[in-house]
Amino acid sequence: MDLPQNPSARDTLSPFCSLKDDERSNDVFCASKEVPKLCGSRYPISIPFIVVNEFCERFSYYGMKAVLTLYFLYYLHWDETLSTTVYHAFSGLCYFTPIFGAVIADSWLGKFRTIIYLSVVYVLGHLIKSIGAIPPVGDLTTHVALSMTGLFLIAFGTGGIKPCVSAFGGDQFEAEHAHERSKFFSIFYLAINLGSLISTFATPALRGDVKCFEGDCYALAFGVPAVLMVVALVVFISGSSLYKKYPSKGNILGNVCKCIGFALENRWKHRSGQYPKREHWLDWASEKYPNKLIQEVKMVTRVLFLYIPLPMFWALFDQQGSRWTLQALRMNADFGGFSIKADQMQTLNPFLILLFIPVFDLGIYPLVKLCKFNFKPIRRMTVGMILAALAFAMAAILEVKLDESNMSEPVAKESLLQVLNLASEPVEVQIKDSRSFSQASLKHQDPDYLKLPVKTENENFNFNMKYQGIYSSCSHALSDRQAYSLIFYQNDTEPACKLVKDSTQKPLKGLAALRFINAGSEAADITLGNADFGSIAGNYGVSAYHTLERGYYNHGKCRIGNNEFSLDLGLLDFGGSYTVILKQDSRGKIIIQKSEDIPANSIHIAWQIPQYVLISAGEIMFSVTGLEFSYSQAPPSMKSVLQAGWLLTVAFGNLIVLIIAQTVALEQWAEFVLFAGLLFVVCIIFSIMGYFYIPVDLDGSPEDNSGDYEKKPPSGEMMLNLLKKKTKL
Repeated sequence: MDLPQNPSARDTLSPFCSLKDDERSNDVFCASKEVPKLCGSRYPISIPFIVVNEFCERFSYYGMKAVLTLYFLYYLHWDETLSTTVYHAFSGLCYFTPIFGAVIADSWLGKFRTIIYLSVVYVLGHLIKSIGAIPPVGDLTTHVALSMTGLFLIAFGTGGIKPCVSAFGGDQFEAEHAHERSKFFSIFYLAINLGSLISTFATPALRGDVKCFEGDCYALAFGVPAVLMVVALVVFISGSSLYKKYPSKGNILGNVCKCIGFALENRWKHRSGQYPKREHWLDWASEKYPNKLIQEVKMVTRVLFLYIPLPMFWALFDQQGSRWTLQALRMNADFGGFSIKADQMQTLNPFLILLFIPVFDLGIYPLVKLCKFNFKPIRRMTVGMILAALAFAMAAILEVKLDESNMSEPVAKESLLQVLNLASEPVEVQIKDSRSFSQASLKHQDPDYLKLPVKTENENFNFNMKYQGIYSSCSHALSDRQAYSLIFYQNDTEPACKLVKDSTQKPLKGLAALRFINAGSEAADITLGNADFGSIAGNYGVSAYHTLERGYYNHGKCRIGNNEFSLDLGLLDFGGSYTVILKQDSRGKIIIQKSEDIPANSIHIAWQIPQYVLISAGEIMFSVTGLEFSYSQAPPSMKSVLQAGWLLTVAFGNLIVLIIAQTVALEQWAEFVLFAGLLFVVCIIFSIMGYFYIPVDLDGSPEDNSGDYEKKPPSGEMMLNLLKKKTKL
């Protein structure tokens, strides 16, 4: 779900952390020490500790993140815009903080101790986050404070250890055991994706299927990832005596930044034009820095310039956990024998990535090559952007269809009215005033809302009714922005009516809403599942709305006086709002009439699958290929810097979402179109930049100017193979 990495050599194992073989310290690791191996193999016995640690950590991170948007929306009671903003602010912070983790590891603690100390911070963040999800802990302000503190610590913890865990695993192998190291990273990659796949399915189930404190159990959904992070830390520490540990070294990223800063400063000081021009602006750093470093920084800055348009892709990609999850809440998630949670749809991405990798590597790419099409990296990345934009175009179409299927909410100076006919024959209702005339002949089984213009906030309406040739009338006040049901019934021999206020919004979280109207003469006590509707007065008393999980409700209980009746209400579907009228016939038997006031979600959640397929395919072509390309264009000592730039594109992508969510007030379908359009524009810009980019081979000699290059892996065939694998850092 995140980024690929190149784990082919020790100095390119992670975004930042690197160490050459000759930079060992005897007081940290003795080179002559015999490293324990797994039975019958060359694998260090320390490797299982690192793999299990990574599985637990990724489970912890993605499991927590899977339910985060719904936690903001329904536990902290934020609106969709604020929930999306904070979600992407957190995601962006997780990709800014690796820089600090790299500085700590390279300049101070080394990889091993950095992982230990920042994992402790990580665990504390999870624990605080879990405590903040326990209702009795405090008021809403306390929950918000604990949640934001926990998220900040989690972001610093996961970002801090992100640069060094994979590199630390690579450190455990001797230089001559490259084949075993290659297999290790395949296992490492599998552990990452399995952790993500399992957690994005499991934690939403813990949230929704387990009830605690009379609602969704967010404390458990956050608590299980916290336990997994504790397990990750314990497992990693348990292997301490078995690890090879290298000391900290100079900060390469810092040296590059200082070199660029000095070049800019020196050029500014000599801007008058009295000094000889230099071939490249970085040459102004030659007074202080060696030519080798300057040339390597030149190679890096050329690639970093190509990175400028890339954040737009991540702005779309990371909305799977925010806007797409909110979209899924308004869809029908029934698959016959089972249903899924809206936040479980995120599981599709890691599943499709595992499926698509062999499809692309063994099928699509070889087929394109057979067609003699020059499908080089920049072109692959461009196609990946187009696929992501198409995914959002499909999301926009789906959003339009969802809006069409919803009941229109009443606006200012408008009220909605439906007639519920509880009599045995059809009734005609005439609504007269100076502005409108409406006539309805409605049976209870086919209710529909009429839009009534309302001059004032509270206006009286006269309802003239004709029933079995008998005319009658009643008068009620209607308010704008409200929906009502006019209940028509026969009171002895006279027709009568009663007005009740309806809900105007779909139930939250894909639940169903239900209320009862008691048409009998005696009070009725009703329980349905875990919902207690209390005592509902007779003579058309109305209960409050209760929200229930989607399902078939065939065993409700209704007590009237000393008699108890069973209620069979049938299906209460996703997002539907229902009114159930209870009547007694002459023999005392309960008669049930059910009205669907707000239509249930009619569009199936499976319609999101095409957009997930497109964006997952786009991720493989964009993310895997992009890092492969950048690796081939940088000297080995600068690969960590390029990974720093790559991670920052993800951070800035989330920043783009944050800005648009807070500044652009659009309907959701229009916002999806905006993102798709922006990515198409950025795609064109990137294509032009790629066309004029002049690739270099490993020794820096220029090739053609087609925007392509012939792959010449700096670390051998093993690196190329590993780069074709997608990992979540």
